[in-house]
Amino acid sequence: EQLKRVKQELMNFIVGQEEVIDQVLWSIFSGGHALLEGLPGLGKTMLVRSVSECLDLAFSRIQFTPDLMPSDITGTMILQPGDEGRQEFV
Repeated sequence: EQLKRVKQELMNFIVGQEEVIDQVLWSIFSGGHALLEGLPGLGKTMLVRSVSECLDLAFSRIQFTPDLMPSDITGTMILQPGDEGRQEFV
């Protein structure tokens, strides 16, 4: 019931982005992270700010520049050979 109320409140501010709203909410409720990428003006910041207000969470934002890539923040997985000749992601 609470999920429905939060989602409905968000849809009052963010129009036409129901799938994105669902994905952001599920990433929060599952204890994960979300990286929102897209063109300027699509409401990414407004969505996150609205979610933080609805759920009484802290809000922060990273502004990417042309010399900063998302992987600089999130890191990358590297395939390395293991001790027994097997390869694994590290």
